[in-house]
Amino acid sequence: MRHLKILFVIMVLFLFQSCRIYKNNFTRSKLYPKEYLQSDYTVMKNILESKHPSLYWYTSKDSIDYYFDFYYQRIQDSMTEQDYAWHILAPMINKIHCGHTSVSMSKANEKWSKNRKFPSFPLEFKIWNDTMSVTASLLKDDNIFKRGTIVKSINGVEAKNVISQMLDYLPEDGYAHNVNYIRLSAGFPVLHKYIFGLSKEYTITYIDSIGQLSTVKIPLYIPDQDSSLISKADQKKGEPKIKFKKVETLRSFKIDSTGLFAVMKLNTFSNARLRSFFRRSFKTMKVKNIPNLIIDIRLNGGGNVNSSTLLTKYISKAPFKVADSVFTQTQTLSPYSKYFKWKFLNNIELFLITTKKSDHNYHLTRYENKFYQPKTKNHFDGNTYVLINGPSFSASCLFANTIKAQKGVKLIGEETGGGWYGNNGIMIPDVTLPHTKLKIRMPLFRVVQYKHDDLNKGKGISPDIYIPTNYDALLKGYDKKMQVVKEMIYDASKLQ
Repeated sequence: MRHLKILFVIMVLFLFQSCRIYKNNFTRSKLYPKEYLQSDYTVMKNILESKHPSLYWYTSKDSIDYYFDFYYQRIQDSMTEQDYAWHILAPMINKIHCGHTSVSMSKANEKWSKNRKFPSFPLEFKIWNDTMSVTASLLKDDNIFKRGTIVKSINGVEAKNVISQMLDYLPEDGYAHNVNYIRLSAGFPVLHKYIFGLSKEYTITYIDSIGQLSTVKIPLYIPDQDSSLISKADQKKGEPKIKFKKVETLRSFKIDSTGLFAVMKLNTFSNARLRSFFRRSFKTMKVKNIPNLIIDIRLNGGGNVNSSTLLTKYISKAPFKVADSVFTQTQTLSPYSKYFKWKFLNNIELFLITTKKSDHNYHLTRYENKFYQPKTKNHFDGNTYVLINGPSFSASCLFANTIKAQKGVKLIGEETGGGWYGNNGIMIPDVTLPHTKLKIRMPLFRVVQYKHDDLNKGKGISPDIYIPTNYDALLKGYDKKMQVVKEMIYDASKLQ
């Protein structure tokens, strides 16, 4: 028995050492042979065709077949993981127009890249429609590109074409671009590098301080050698911020000093202890008789449907369903189970929670049939103002769509990134491709929204009061949308 224990320890140490060596030897420049890339592509294609609930929802089968063949033919030689992901898989997946279907790097790549800085395009932007406005420069002592500078072209490519080309690499629900304008704004230097590659210098045409078109060459941003890898000491300094993030940036609630309104910010519907948060918040408003509530879901990408349903119970004036229909075309991940994360549990869940109907699809009937009743205890009966924009997605759109047009409710801001007609979600396991280990985020259910808008299929939920990007607010750094809502509340109180 003692010998067996020793042998077990030796095996564990061997496996640990092997994993450590693999991690330390990871290199982004590794080239994968053409045959491996084609094999991974075929696996992805077969899984999408047999398991994706909405592959042909926004793009016809003939067109999807064309794109599958087109991008397969572009695999002409060996490629790095990054080039394969961004120049083959990402633009192909974009053609599905499903915001829940995307590609991400291998686990080894993500671990190696964590806390590292890399060369990139040197300017950050706020992007909307065809406009690129500088928000920051990564270059030291940059006296040209101050906040608010409008850039008209990069390396001879007009701004509108730069934006248009980059949108072709990013996933979205239907044609709701708003979420991707925010993604471009949040990570333009890195995304530009992935899509256009790096240049030693960039030719930038911009509008100068006197309103004239000017052109200048600026260098590639290269992080200082001593700052390219974040130190362990700096990581430890950041630990308290992680705790703060869980408390404040996931959800917060504050009553204004005037007592006229409260502001509830919800940046997720998952992992934020929302049940007790909602209970405390709505009880407080009831006790203090707060007449107006601002719910900010502008950064809410979705999450747990049960949490969004619970919030809807506190606001909705009428009974509601989660969705008109929720279904998958499969009740098993077979014959591709081995590629799916949590394959065993997902297979069991699919079998247990779905029911086959006459349309030959497998339905999640509890979401289709059950009507939820509004809360009676601590239900909010005042005026509700919901701030929405591009990152409002998935479960946050289920909430916004259900309460839209109800008495005392206004949606304010910009079109959501989540589809008004519906989206794909509920269960979204990762698929790991066999050779490159790239991950494909794979939704299994189609969700057609409760009271969905048939006329706006492919668009996000539209606001009742549209407030676009405001240039003055961008320059001065204030929240124009929140300001407008507060002024509406103040003005209404004066009339009472």
